[in-house]
Amino acid sequence: MHVNKVYAVFTIARVAKDLGEDEDWLWDVANGMDTEDGVIWVYGIGDDQVMAFTAFGIENLTELIRMHKEDPDLLKRWDR
Repeated sequence: MHVNKVYAVFTIARVAKDLGEDEDWLWDVANGMDTEDGVIWVYGIGDDQVMAFTAFGIENLTELIRMHKEDPDLLKRWDR
C-alpha cells in the first residue's frame, strides 16, 4: 500500500512571510514549478485557489529565489 509522505503544505502567503519575500514576486518565481518540484494547488469553494508548497517545494523555491536574485533578468526572459 502506498503511503503519501506529504503531511503538510504551506501556502504561498505563509512561505513569503517566513522567507521575508514579496508574495507577488514569489508567485512569479514559483510559477514555473511543477508538482514534481513540490508545488501543489489547493482549491476552495468556487474559483478560490492558492499555490502551496511541500517542505521539498520550499527547498526548491529557496534555490529558485537565490538564482533569481543572482540574475534578476531571469523573470524578464520568461515573459517573452
